[in-house]
Amino acid sequence: MILRFAFSFLSLWLVSCNAQENPTPNNPPKKTISLGITGDQADVTVPTSLGIVLMGGSTDVDEAFGWMIDRAKGGDFVVIRASGSTGYNNYIKGLGDLNSVETLLIDSREKANLNEARDKIRNAEALFIAGGDQANYVNYWADTEVSRAIQYLIDEKKVPIGGTSAGCAVLSEIIFDAKNGSIISTEALQNPYNPLLSISESFIKIPYLTNTITDQHYTQRDRHGRHIAFMARMMKDNGINARGIGVDERTAVCIDADGNALVFGSNRAYFIINNGAVPESCLPGTPLTWVQNQEALRVYIFQGSTTGKPAFNVNEWPTGAPNQFWYSENGVLKVK
Repeated sequence: MILRFAFSFLSLWLVSCNAQENPTPNNPPKKTISLGITGDQADVTVPTSLGIVLMGGSTDVDEAFGWMIDRAKGGDFVVIRASGSTGYNNYIKGLGDLNSVETLLIDSREKANLNEARDKIRNAEALFIAGGDQANYVNYWADTEVSRAIQYLIDEKKVPIGGTSAGCAVLSEIIFDAKNGSIISTEALQNPYNPLLSISESFIKIPYLTNTITDQHYTQRDRHGRHIAFMARMMKDNGINARGIGVDERTAVCIDADGNALVFGSNRAYFIINNGAVPESCLPGTPLTWVQNQEALRVYIFQGSTTGKPAFNVNEWPTGAPNQFWYSENGVLKVK
């Protein structure tokens, strides 16, 4: 009898262990938003320094990641995305001294409200938003634990935060949210109220990027014109004193805690300031006219470098002579 009881107990123990090792519908594996971690899985806490990286897409800029890593002080670097895999983990870990690099896949509002998402982001000493579709970032992350955790990193913890392509788009105060799809410059200039031109406030608030809208893949995808249409809508519809930062591919704008901007990479960054007057004609179904004596917008252009080309302090945008003036005449972007 005792032997039979011991055998039954052993059988039950083996079944229990097997169930844990081999999940079944009644014993599902624990779900996680983590795609994987490179480095030490134990969390560390170190002092950090705020900084913002606006990366223009395509090939990543090593020096910009190095700039972030310097400010992360050997802490934990977190990458968030709504699609894709762990391609950043080994790449970033190999660029400098970090405790770990972890990638989180947050592809629904349900996941964006998980405590796991909140805690992993809040525990980060650096955060990077990968490329993808900014409409997904808006739809999945706005007004969730993710957006609140990111804001905590900016306002309280003061860590470096960056993004490339779509990840860059959501860092400015006003964003092209792509909720209705993308739009090219000719479409935007010929009708600034084209349904594809959808702009809104971002779910991320960075003090020195107020009144600003970014655009990426700038020269490579000829996005100068649509950027101007975005700014025209900001001024016409909302009375915003619109400014723009356009970033070429393989280029990054790095802004430190005091607002000083450096441009890293092989191409250019464009800083665009309106000249104080709203467009002469910004109406539905009508080509954009924003001329103002051919000086509607002042444009300051900086060529990137491996050491970082100093631009200016974004708390005090320049008032002097620009590199170029841009204006739109009957829906055609022109340069003076």
